[in-house]
Amino acid sequence: MPEQRIPRADGDFAAYANHYYEAVKKFYEAQGLDPDLLTPLMKALEAWNAAYPTHVAAQNAAGAARQAKDAAKRELERQIRPVSAFIQTYPKTTDADRAAIGISVRDTGGAPVPPPQSRPLLLVEAGSRLTHRLRIFDERAADGDGAGNPRKARPRGTLGAEVYLAVVAPQEQPPADFGNYTFVRTVTSGAAEVSFEPTQGGSRAAYLVRWVSATGEPGPWGETVTATVAA
Repeated sequence: MPEQRIPRADGDFAAYANHYYEAVKKFYEAQGLDPDLLTPLMKALEAWNAAYPTHVAAQNAAGAARQAKDAAKRELERQIRPVSAFIQTYPKTTDADRAAIGISVRDTGGAPVPPPQSRPLLLVEAGSRLTHRLRIFDERAADGDGAGNPRKARPRGTLGAEVYLAVVAPQEQPPADFGNYTFVRTVTSGAAEVSFEPTQGGSRAAYLVRWVSATGEPGPWGETVTATVAA
């Protein structure tokens, strides 16, 4: 029968293992047993004591790097938006310019398309390890196709759904401030996959989604949806 008292959490295991070895060593000495019998245990403990802090340092470095990356991405997005807005309204900008730059090609024919009025609904399905599958559909289509399946069609005049993400600790509440969420992508097909870093396994992913028009105007936010990231 396997020993049931060995802790699973790494920090608790580290403290337990070192205490265990010292206590067993003292027991062997008191009983007059050959200390060489503990050599494999000692070597395994030494390997653990070298590997564990290295792993913790790598996790901390990865977390810091991710925070720096997310902050840099938010700042770059903040700088992109006013430049795009200027180019969109510049009199000499053509649709060919917009397409070449990678910004929305405005619909100049007929009546202007208003911002989306409805909200997207989001379903998060656990995919493989470190992966979520997203299904996005309009709240006005929530009644489905008659067979219990929600329609994925986005509202008329929309480019797709903007997906924003915040990764928090398992027991932590999703951020209330939109500024703490990071833009992931614009989903145009009604379904998409989101991948996570190995260090994010076991965390909670909080999603915010909104429709965006073909001219780049966003609609109202949907409800915050959370899901655990499978490690």
